[in-house]
Amino acid sequence: MNREFTEALKNEFGTNILDAVTSRNETYLTVKKEANVKICDHIYHHLDIPLISIFATDERKKDGCFKVHYVFSIGKGDAFVIIKINIDGKSPRYNSITHKIAAANWYEREIQDMFGLLPVGHPDPRRLVHFEDWPDGVYPLRKDFDIKTKPPRVEGEYVYRRVEGEGVYEIPVGPVHAGVIEPGHFRFSVAGEPIINLEIRHFYTHKGVEKLFENISLDKAVFLAERISGDNSAAHAVAFCQAVERIAGIDIPARAKYIRVVLLELERVYNHLGDIAGIATDVAFAMGAAHANRLKEEILQLNEKVTGSRMLRGMNAIGGVRRDIGDKKDEILLKLSEIQHDFRELIEYLMAIPSLVDRIETTGRIYNDTAKGLHVVGPAARASGIDRDMRRDHAYAAYPEFNFKVPVQKAGDVNARTLVRADEVCESIGLIEQALWSLPDGDIKINIGEIPDGYALGYTEAPRGETLYWVMIENNRIVRCKVRDPSFCNWLAIEYAVLDNIVPDFPIVNKSLSLSYSGNDM
Repeated sequence: MNREFTEALKNEFGTNILDAVTSRNETYLTVKKEANVKICDHIYHHLDIPLISIFATDERKKDGCFKVHYVFSIGKGDAFVIIKINIDGKSPRYNSITHKIAAANWYEREIQDMFGLLPVGHPDPRRLVHFEDWPDGVYPLRKDFDIKTKPPRVEGEYVYRRVEGEGVYEIPVGPVHAGVIEPGHFRFSVAGEPIINLEIRHFYTHKGVEKLFENISLDKAVFLAERISGDNSAAHAVAFCQAVERIAGIDIPARAKYIRVVLLELERVYNHLGDIAGIATDVAFAMGAAHANRLKEEILQLNEKVTGSRMLRGMNAIGGVRRDIGDKKDEILLKLSEIQHDFRELIEYLMAIPSLVDRIETTGRIYNDTAKGLHVVGPAARASGIDRDMRRDHAYAAYPEFNFKVPVQKAGDVNARTLVRADEVCESIGLIEQALWSLPDGDIKINIGEIPDGYALGYTEAPRGETLYWVMIENNRIVRCKVRDPSFCNWLAIEYAVLDNIVPDFPIVNKSLSLSYSGNDM
């Protein structure tokens, strides 16, 4: 697939393609900087291949250039195409592709804040990650920025988009909320009851995670990955480990692959149960929320019995997993059978309550073209008719060995997102059962020694959607680790989901997307 794709692009763009390197299922095409827009536009619109990430690297010590990478995913062929451009360190400017591909919006603004690379022609060049008190000209992900630096604070003001008109007024919500949740700002413009505009402002929990990766050992990096988004610890850890394992060129033991599937699906089950409980809470259906939260708690207690951690931390390691779970197989299977029975009864009960269904049907709709244009991922995408799942399309761990369905709905509303999660809970339990019934004998971890210089993608289908890592290693140290949590893709979608809804329905819409502030802000 990669070779055919590369040849087709070379035929289409000729000398604009400067170099092509393929490793595993990743093809890196270096192209002329001035050709980035037309090549990315061709891949995205003409070949219908989604853009799943953009990131930059500072390689000025090698050749005086920054690099910007555009990652495209060919799901049906299990291939990735990464378009790469070189940007002169003395003139850090390049052409924005956001006017062609809306999904590029936040990536280009993030690169501008963190690397100082200006996306010329970007329709919204305001800061994204940095707040107004961050000084101009200080770019944390450049190699000449010391992580111990404490920049001076400056005065500044963020200018929000204004909606003018008779009877239009603003409702600011956050960043401090009534619930025990992380901070984020939501500024609504309403005309009477309906919402006519929403602008979100996040990154209050920005922690400099990608810079931290460059200053720690590989083992500590697994520890850090687990803490980027706490309730997706296993998904982040596996994605990071797989990136390093691909660089090392190793294949971990089969038993470890099966155990990773069990961990990842346990994580999906407890997240989805919590999300369904949250939706029930936000429509004031306390009994449904209590039942769903009870089931979630049972999974969390099972996690602790099996792994020693309610959040499944400390299990994954580069080269496999740290602890075997074979002796807990019967206990896991029995508990999951009980939970599945109770969960099916709960969903049947919830969907038979007219007042609940009335609150979630047609509420918070994300249309298919909007979801596709923003590259919405995970249950939110599948609820809008996008049949995409990394476990199937870019299969990893032991997923190729199992049978499972990818639930898809088309309505794109809160009800559709609830139904997708409900179906995924049952599919996840089925996957865990398959993995435990056929758990192979053998080791659970191999030692890998020194990691050769190189770079690679690592990815998982987390409960919220595709989680993506790109790791570059030199001299057995991380020199760049790009992390893309699914929430980074989906937060913009909420600005569309709430349109023409009323403000009291915002909590339901927000919960149905179940996005992570920490995973987004990093």
